[in-house]
Amino acid sequence: MDLNEIMAVNLRRKRHDLQMTQEELAERAGLSARYVGAIERGDVSASVTVLGQIAEALGIEPADLLRKAARLSKS
Repeated sequence: MDLNEIMAVNLRRKRHDLQMTQEELAERAGLSARYVGAIERGDVSASVTVLGQIAEALGIEPADLLRKAARLSKS
């Protein structure tokens, strides 16, 4: 999984956890809803600036959007 995919998964997961629409996130981050959707699909690479805007709108650290989720071991 590349960084675009990791960010897409983390962004979508956190947005859903906050029960926020793409439109609401876009407005809070100062971006277009179409662009937020493209980031969530992994169609575009977000700049560091955009990463910061999205993280701030979600109330998290930018690095949280780039962390690979830990896999649960089946034991």
